[in-house]
Amino acid sequence: MKANRLQHEKSPYLLQHALNPVDWYAWGEEAFAKSREENKPIFLSIGYSTCHWCHVMERESFENEAIAEIMNRLFVNVKLDREERPDIDRVYMTFVQATTGSGGWPMSVFLTPELKPFFGGTYFPPDSRYGRPGFPQLLNYIGQLWETERAKIMESAKDIVEQLRQHTEAQSTAHAVDASAYDSLFQYARRTFDSQLGGFGQAPKFPRPVLYHFLFREYARTGNVEARDMVLHTLQEMHKGGMYDQLGGGFHRYSVDERWFVPHFEKMLYDQGQLVSSFIEAYRITGDTGFADVARDTIEYVLRDVRDSDGAFYSAEDADSVIDPANPHEKGEGAFYIWTEAEIRELLGAEAEAFIRSYGVRPNGNVDHDPQGEFTGRNILYRTGPPSGAELRAKLLEARAKRIRPHLDDKILTAWNGLMISGLAQAGAALNEPRYVEAARAAADFVLEKMWNPAEGRLLRRYRAGEAAVPGFLDDYAFFINALIDLYEASFEPKYVESAAFIAVAMLVRFEDQREGGFYSTGEGQSDLILRMKEDYDGAEPSGNTVAAEVLLRLAELTANERFREAAHDTFRAFASKLRMQAMAAPRMLAAHMLSQSPSRQIILVGNDISELADVVHKRFLPSRTLIAIRNEGDRQTFARWHAEVAEMKTDGGRAAAYVCENFVCQAPVHTVEELAALLQ
Repeated sequence: MKANRLQHEKSPYLLQHALNPVDWYAWGEEAFAKSREENKPIFLSIGYSTCHWCHVMERESFENEAIAEIMNRLFVNVKLDREERPDIDRVYMTFVQATTGSGGWPMSVFLTPELKPFFGGTYFPPDSRYGRPGFPQLLNYIGQLWETERAKIMESAKDIVEQLRQHTEAQSTAHAVDASAYDSLFQYARRTFDSQLGGFGQAPKFPRPVLYHFLFREYARTGNVEARDMVLHTLQEMHKGGMYDQLGGGFHRYSVDERWFVPHFEKMLYDQGQLVSSFIEAYRITGDTGFADVARDTIEYVLRDVRDSDGAFYSAEDADSVIDPANPHEKGEGAFYIWTEAEIRELLGAEAEAFIRSYGVRPNGNVDHDPQGEFTGRNILYRTGPPSGAELRAKLLEARAKRIRPHLDDKILTAWNGLMISGLAQAGAALNEPRYVEAARAAADFVLEKMWNPAEGRLLRRYRAGEAAVPGFLDDYAFFINALIDLYEASFEPKYVESAAFIAVAMLVRFEDQREGGFYSTGEGQSDLILRMKEDYDGAEPSGNTVAAEVLLRLAELTANERFREAAHDTFRAFASKLRMQAMAAPRMLAAHMLSQSPSRQIILVGNDISELADVVHKRFLPSRTLIAIRNEGDRQTFARWHAEVAEMKTDGGRAAAYVCENFVCQAPVHTVEELAALLQ
């Protein structure tokens, strides 16, 4: 089959469509010019390479010669990878959600030659079903409307864009956010919490690390054990379910049922990074090594299966995989992960019975509701008893490794690497595991060397096949700055604070709205963007504005740069109405606001060997503290530029010292782990 022009792209998602009979264009001026010259509307299809329903629509429609003929005749057809261009995706997703009441991927949007949307939806089947029109009928209908009602469409699209602009503009407010917003969000979590099975809301159940982040900090602020226990119970139930890979570690995207049993099997890097952080915080709060073990196993999955040879991390693994090696074109969701009882008995022999009891295995399969028939006779492993021995899981993992793995999306995204670096750095510090810190360092150094241009103050978003490309967005800057701060606190290498501060200045220059406060998701002057938006929704990932505010507060403490603190407070002012009225949509931003209201507390460790004192700090959940290490003269010179008082901090006859301070007014130094632990109570 002849390849289309997508064969020249780097995106794994676009490359998946390079053999379609559809005359695809990548998002860009070539497609826009053709649309203008031929006066044809654009059909924009947005998805990502590990998206199950994207694969379904490709098989049903984009590989269909008859449907492709209609598409090629009536439209200029454009493919976009939402993970490379979240700014474009966000604009048209806002349109689809506003006009249909829901959204998702694949996203299908029809645009005028000026890139203004006039009709959209998500997945469309090849014929009428699921309450949706058949895709060919829809194409012909839109094509006819374009011919007969073009003036109305153009006017309507213009109005739609203006309405979207008004809807998405955040307006600053004189109303301050106070602790009542914290209680409001806690009460919302309490109302929606599933006290039996964990999680918030009903099926499908998604992990929500942004909410866990807030609730743990609400517990630290007030001592509210209910806030803590809702998260602890949720993490334990998620780990027991099929949503957790019981053999290989790591979490699947979400559970289609209420008990975390049947997952949507794709594995996303952003979930792994955030959930490692959540489990490490649970370990710091409780001291329960079970939480630490889940973090370790998740990290081992990431280091084993989605790590580039140069140290950075790939984006995702697919939900679908080959069912039968003899027929590699036939794929099913979760095929790589599921087992027949006979397979387990053959591999484990006499020891199989114990494993079968521990992981819910049944002779005829353990998925009772299976409308697609993908799990017939097979078992999703989940915990129904005490875990079996590690050697049994290792045997099955070794056998599973011989299967055809799911598709790997091997692009490297700065923002998602930032989330993973943070998780690794936090785990390395809390568990005293240098290997994790070294992995975080390698990934951070990769981004600094290959995706950051200090001369231009520019961070790039995507790296793949030797090419760094796509100007970074707010979340790339903010998440990576956060990672550098976490890495500093784990490694105590001042270069990471210095890089974080430098990139933060670039973030302010490129994205800050100095008039209204807050940050745009994109820089100025992008001709392919009909709206410059401010993202404020903490969803599967925290918003760029959330993490920008958080890192600016952290950097203000580390570097004494009040410009950073002012920009953070301006962000809270810009989103005050959201935080007061819809805090459930921005829980991590509310946690950042909580940080801004907390007493400023610094812990400064001085001495050549501060490891034991650092371990006392790293083992504790202290969300509002700032940690600084002065191990040598170089460290002292770095931080004395920002905090003159550091120059006077000394050891005691060579013994390491710990200074615990508020607003850099410090108590007398202590020298033993017991003394420091007492001060940190």
